Amino acid sequence: MNSYCSLKKVESVLRKAVLVAVLTTAAAISTSQRAEAAANIVLWDTVSPLSDPLNVEDRTGWKPVPSDLLALETDPPKASSDPGYYGREYSFKGDAVVENRSLAAVFSSAKGRVLLYSKGDVTTPNGARSAQLGRKVVEFVPRQMKTERSSISRCEILRNADDEVALDVFFSATGSPETSAVFVFGKTEIVEIKPAENLKGISLVGSLEYGVMPGFVGDDLVYGPEEYPSANTLCLPVENLFLGLLQGEEGELVMTWPKGKQQLRLQLAGNEQSGKRLIESVDFDNAGQSLYLAALNAPGIWHKETLSPAYLEKDVPIKWKRPFAAKWKTQLSEAGVKTTFAFRESKGQIWRGVPGSYSYPVWFDSDDAFYHLSKKVPPKGESLIYFLEGNNTPLSTSTPVDIMKATLGRQTCDPILDIPGRKLRTHHRRGGDGVRRACTCGCTEVIQAVFEAGEEVAKKKDIEGALDDMIYFVQHHVGRIEEYRRFADDMIKFLQGKESASPKLELYLESLEQIAQQIPQEYNVQKENMRSPEYAGELTRQTLALTSKKDANNLKAYLELLKAWRAMGGAQDYVLAQCHTITRKLCQEAGYGCVNQTEAVVLADQIRARCRQALRNPDGYEIWADY
Repeated sequence: MNSYCSLKKVESVLRKAVLVAVLTTAAAISTSQRAEAAANIVLWDTVSPLSDPLNVEDRTGWKPVPSDLLALETDPPKASSDPGYYGREYSFKGDAVVENRSLAAVFSSAKGRVLLYSKGDVTTPNGARSAQLGRKVVEFVPRQMKTERSSISRCEILRNADDEVALDVFFSATGSPETSAVFVFGKTEIVEIKPAENLKGISLVGSLEYGVMPGFVGDDLVYGPEEYPSANTLCLPVENLFLGLLQGEEGELVMTWPKGKQQLRLQLAGNEQSGKRLIESVDFDNAGQSLYLAALNAPGIWHKETLSPAYLEKDVPIKWKRPFAAKWKTQLSEAGVKTTFAFRESKGQIWRGVPGSYSYPVWFDSDDAFYHLSKKVPPKGESLIYFLEGNNTPLSTSTPVDIMKATLGRQTCDPILDIPGRKLRTHHRRGGDGVRRACTCGCTEVIQAVFEAGEEVAKKKDIEGALDDMIYFVQHHVGRIEEYRRFADDMIKFLQGKESASPKLELYLESLEQIAQQIPQEYNVQKENMRSPEYAGELTRQTLALTSKKDANNLKAYLELLKAWRAMGGAQDYVLAQCHTITRKLCQEAGYGCVNQTEAVVLADQIRARCRQALRNPDGYEIWADY
């Protein structure tokens, strides 16, 4: 028993000696080195409050807050063995700073704001990580305190571990009740903000050149302040993901949030230094739900290219190069409608139902970007290049969609991304067999080759198969047009019903109704040219009749039928492409037209949801897959 007690005393002395040695060694390491040495994340106390303006690069005197607060006691082993010490709270002498390899957050008591910095591009010449905090992305402040003199009254540590730091941060301002939010940091660039019950709105103050509201079926909505010279506030239809393109083309702010009744507004202002308008803050009504932020950084992570007449009808290399592999895309004007074009890996041609054949306008040669614009896709305005999804993207690089999946989960993200809805529908009756181009042009071309070879009698079965493939294609082509007609009829009734119920929105709804009316108008103009199923059946009968016996006039007779087939098919192709283009335009204008009317935002969400449903699984004659 005595030997056991003696042994325990020796162990206690050794533990104390080891702890003293560790603390002595740690004290000798500089604060910047300690940040580098931290496995994943470190919580700092600046010891004295940071002044305003902030000097966050001078870390002299900063101290890391230990994960185990009992290490601050005079006798840590004794404190850890005594429940009386448990539950110790930490009191910051200065300001709190949270830092990992991707970001840093400064909780400035003097400014009453949380400053978010991105470290994604901060390296020393030899490739090592820099001790600098990085580039400031945005400043967080409760929306009701954005224009007031505010302060951070206190920060409470909820969790401080090697893999996660959570702080409950309290904000105060004269004339406003105290409010708070919980900030959660992990090993990545993602920050979660959980608002208190009385924190109804959040402002993210920064310098953004553009705001992007992604749409994974249809086109993204891109908001540039220059497009709204007389507006100070833009009300956006929110769809769980927002991308802010930071001034300088080297950073992006990604925002995600769970489904709810959130609202998002962009506050616009002129910039004295650049002389142009910028988005000065993103104001977000959180509806009691968490908000997730992430900053992505890389030189050239987005790019704006001004399109001049010099781009017309020639290959134009631009100075911007893609910084990494991803699904890079831009919007250009095709048939008077903003259309999404993903950058391809090589130059080529494309055929579209309305404009016809033209050079595909954007592609890469290695990492060099090229444009070839034409009268069909003219050099008009600005082309904004950015990415949302990966495509052979390095594992070390996060995409906005990666951030959305990590924060909202796949169950929420799946209907937003709608991967099944982005797949082209097939008109191939025999799948991979039969005629590869199962359209009126492709099938008639195959049949023409048989007649030209004089083999129409011997290969009657092949002609019958091609005709069946073509009829199958025509039936589904016409069926898709009918889907758009039903969509337009329902949409027109919906808009007319809302007009009578919402007099303030009459002009907004009328403008959308005029767009929807274009679908039945286009159909009626081309109705006679599209013909009928009976007409297609008669063409089939006449074509097959030429295979009953060998005749020198068969080829000539077939070529006349070929003209009829293609005239019918061409009219159908045109109407279908027009229906798709009009629906995309309606979807876009619903989102752009609501920006000056808060009341219109809810309607815009409903209208856009109907449009996206109609645009799911497009025909290849409408647009390419996964646009």
